[in-house]
Amino acid sequence: MTRVRHNDYGVLRPPAIGAWTPSLTVSVVIPAYDCADVLERTVGALARQTYPAELVEVVVADDGSEPPIEVPGARVVRVAEGWGRGAARQTGQLAATGDVIHWLDADMLPAEDHLEAHMRWHHLIDYAVVLSDTRFVDAPGEEGVQSEYVTKTLESSRRLKDSGFSAYLLHTGASTSVRAWLLRAAGGVDVSLNMAEDTELGYRLAQSGAVFVPDAEARAWHVGPSTVMLREKEVHRHNWSYLGDLIPDLRWLRGHPRRHWLVPYVRVVVAAATYEETRATVDSALAGTLTDAAVTLVGPWGKLTGERRSNLDDPLLDLRLLHNLYAHEPRVAFAEGVPASAAPSPFQLHVPTGWVLGADTLTELVRHADQDGLGLVCAALTETGDGVVAARLERTCAFARAARFQGGADDLVDEMFGSEWASGSEYGFTVADEAEPLSGDPAKWRALAGRRLGEVKRLRAEVERLTAEVERLSAVPEAAGADDSRGPLSSLIRHLRSAG
Repeated sequence: MTRVRHNDYGVLRPPAIGAWTPSLTVSVVIPAYDCADVLERTVGALARQTYPAELVEVVVADDGSEPPIEVPGARVVRVAEGWGRGAARQTGQLAATGDVIHWLDADMLPAEDHLEAHMRWHHLIDYAVVLSDTRFVDAPGEEGVQSEYVTKTLESSRRLKDSGFSAYLLHTGASTSVRAWLLRAAGGVDVSLNMAEDTELGYRLAQSGAVFVPDAEARAWHVGPSTVMLREKEVHRHNWSYLGDLIPDLRWLRGHPRRHWLVPYVRVVVAAATYEETRATVDSALAGTLTDAAVTLVGPWGKLTGERRSNLDDPLLDLRLLHNLYAHEPRVAFAEGVPASAAPSPFQLHVPTGWVLGADTLTELVRHADQDGLGLVCAALTETGDGVVAARLERTCAFARAARFQGGADDLVDEMFGSEWASGSEYGFTVADEAEPLSGDPAKWRALAGRRLGEVKRLRAEVERLTAEVERLSAVPEAAGADDSRGPLSSLIRHLRSAG
């Protein structure tokens, strides 16, 4: 199976439509509510597909229609719990039996080779999410137009090959497909969402290592305008009220400096050791300028039972004190073992206990990883007889994709996303004994001081460069014997030297 770097699916070579032999089964899942008339048209189009009929099933998830939907050529399942698009999609995919789940809205008209166009990608790799070329029409038979947002996004990103980590934003439930195992590994559809459930699912699929492939040959037509086209501002007002909690990648929805968010941007993993050392590490992670960070504290918490004990001579005293300290902190979770993944958080930072993060450590590590699209950043802290002690910032989607292949995870992440070593001191890591106390509001001021120091260093370097350039330019009249010691060049030199 081919290893795709970032979202550059251009390394894949799908067969021409009609020139290959498929083997995977596909379940077309259609959420529906009181739309029997248009549904018959959509199911009829699916009956004319070039993909082998024996490999196709159509599942209609009836979201409480009255009377209940009955449509020839499809298996109808009734939503039993909840209501809305999220509940319907989840009900349909749980009832589906295909290797691939193909979402289709009830008002969509797929071309006859639509399923075949999608399915050829799934035969190449098992972590693809295929996006249709959807056109909006007023009536069947028209050519239609693509949405302006989709067109601009595809044109600006070489059809998502250069989209970085934001390709999921084009994921829509109108007509997309995904391997069933990948969908279920990502957690399925959030049944509580009645709008934007497809965007939120796309984000979680991305964290599971998916590659998003927009196929221009997977043609389909949406009869009538979308809700976004008709009421864009109202749709955004509705969806943004909760997407900030669920998709930390949408940084502009998290403008509040202090509030708690459901899904953290970075999950910091710390192993419980002595009370003082562990507290120093955990507290520093929670006090930085990246405010939507959370901590997973790893230890044998199951050993903390309620039997009579000596309060001060308890052999588990440090562990108990740590549990007491963070029992009611919503940003700290207790785990018996190191989490295999931080999903749905996009980053996980492993920090050796006793090392303290600076105010800007998380912010700068993530910024560096994003600037270069890295899947792993290792910050060397010290060296012992057992080797280098390091903090590791792991990108969730990179390690999820690496898990699909045989070999060392770090090497695979480096191949598909890139990795880098850096100095821990460069990012503000210090040992607990040397760290400044976290009191008042030190994080903001320590970060500001660090940035100002960096600006001073850059300005001094610029002064030195300009001084050298002025001296070079002033050398010509001085060589000619001109007395310009009181002239503008010499004055500028004296000014630059004093400024340095």
